[in-house]
Amino acid sequence: MNIPPRLSEIAEQLKSGESPPQETVRTFIGWFGAQRRGYWIVLDIRRVLRKLNVRTKPDFDSAFIDSRISFVLDDPPTDSRKEVAPVVTETDASAEIKLGPSTPSPSDRKDPTYRIGRLVSANQVPLSVKPDSPVTEAITLMLINDYSQLPVMTTERDVKGMISWKTIGSRLALGEPAALVRECMEAANIVDATESLFSVIERIVESESVLIRSHDRTIVGIVTTSDLSVQFRQLSEPFLLLAEIENHIRGLIEGHFDASEMSAAKKESDTTRDISSVADMTFGEYIRLLENPKNWERTDLKLDRSVFIKELGRIREIRNDVMHFDSDGITGVEHETLRGFVDFLQQLQDIVRLKD
Repeated sequence: MNIPPRLSEIAEQLKSGESPPQETVRTFIGWFGAQRRGYWIVLDIRRVLRKLNVRTKPDFDSAFIDSRISFVLDDPPTDSRKEVAPVVTETDASAEIKLGPSTPSPSDRKDPTYRIGRLVSANQVPLSVKPDSPVTEAITLMLINDYSQLPVMTTERDVKGMISWKTIGSRLALGEPAALVRECMEAANIVDATESLFSVIERIVESESVLIRSHDRTIVGIVTTSDLSVQFRQLSEPFLLLAEIENHIRGLIEGHFDASEMSAAKKESDTTRDISSVADMTFGEYIRLLENPKNWERTDLKLDRSVFIKELGRIREIRNDVMHFDSDGITGVEHETLRGFVDFLQQLQDIVRLKD
């Protein structure tokens, strides 16, 4: 892997006592030709940073992808770290990094924890009201922005509580209308941005929201039950779409080929696995089976084989990303590619049914 010129410049600035400007995580990983923080991308970036004796603050792997990170000098590497450090073969900014042992050290490995700070809403500073603000101000802000709650704060770090439709309604139901926000607020739930998303789900569900606190103790976001539902849809939808695509492809293959013909689609090196039905095949084997012109004819599909196989190849690439559980998720374009291919296969199935 090459050392990005901009990162090399930053390392020199730090050594000379300068403070380089902050960059977004997205921009930073883009210097390495990456759009997402996959396992091997993170591994390679960490090794380059270690060679340059630089680290990011906060860590680029745990921060929200569009948040800003600073660059600081790292502690000098220890002997144990030198054992797996990459070797620089050139001294200029385009030096090529030769990676050491294939087994990553603990300091290299990608953080497996899905931090709540990675959510978009955890990085959008929420609107707030002061304790002595009139309740009508809070009501107006919630109506205009379609919010269910607002934090009650005196400064960006000092949280006094939360006001919500529930707290306002409960006071009215008891016949105790309130004039000031402080008269109808409840305790706020605050979590650090570095906490595991899954460890705080129950708290979000119980209180309907949590405030997100950054490393400098400022409140930088709010995560609600609505945000959770959006996030889990984004995480789960690709799996559901891919499952539907795979079921459609199996339907196109099933009944047209026997076990020996399907087994022929395996790689020559794969000698230990048996294929007795289409359910035993991998996605790559679907492609290798159908890209054969004679096999394609047996499916009775009146479609262009090369175009169909090319699209299957795109789906396979997206599938590989999804199955690696990359917490940055897939892009909007990739989502639309999956949805579009599902729609196409559904139409194809409807046409086949009409013919039958």
